[in-house]
Amino acid sequence: MSTAPNTHHVVGTGPHHVLVLHGWFGDSHAFAPIESALTRSDFTYAFMDYRGYGGMREVHGAFTMDEIAADALALADHLGFAQFSVVGHSMGGMAVQRMLSLAPDRVRKLVALTPVPASGVAFDAAGWALFSGAADNPHNRFAIIDYTTGNRLSPAWITSIVDYSLAHATRDAIDRYLTAWAKTDFSATIRGMSLPVKVIVGEHDPALNAAVMQATFLEHYPACELEVMANAGQYPMHETPVALATSIENFLRR
Repeated sequence: MSTAPNTHHVVGTGPHHVLVLHGWFGDSHAFAPIESALTRSDFTYAFMDYRGYGGMREVHGAFTMDEIAADALALADHLGFAQFSVVGHSMGGMAVQRMLSLAPDRVRKLVALTPVPASGVAFDAAGWALFSGAADNPHNRFAIIDYTTGNRLSPAWITSIVDYSLAHATRDAIDRYLTAWAKTDFSATIRGMSLPVKVIVGEHDPALNAAVMQATFLEHYPACELEVMANAGQYPMHETPVALATSIENFLRR
């Protein structure tokens, strides 16, 4: 087990504390495009690396949702965040729900961006072959990013996300976290929780789309609202960064 807090960086000094968890192909800097649009006087954002990612790249772990949640709660303790909101992208959208299930009294609001539901994701054989091959094959990563952003974005940008993931995450982390987010189901532990929840999906994401959220998040959380973000797919922090930052902060302020 790691004894030091997970590597992270903090943006802002405001009274509303927010923990931000990245997706499968990211790290703590995956949200960099939105940082200039964040209101630093109102919020303090802490962006964390998981084990196997970013500054934690060489730190071994179990690579599970429970581990991410426990590490994030330990980071909150380290930063003095008694209560906080959470923002999670993709697999981070599952991890913030695991945090909620472990510490329901500490989470003020939950924002899930193109998120994996607490019940996981069911794959057909072809889909599993594509995603499980991503640990070893950059072409699979390219195909996944292209598909989940609607086959409409610059190949140079897609390649940049692939290259970033190759440089900032270990092969084992990509491999084992897939099983964690696809095949974990803790939905029974969060079902019916009444905190305010906002889910944001991109209009061009064919995988984690509005229909999936209607059948999961909006069924699981009584106070859940759904926004379909125009001109975005699976990566709204890159595709529509100012609109995303504005939407998140408007929700957190309410």
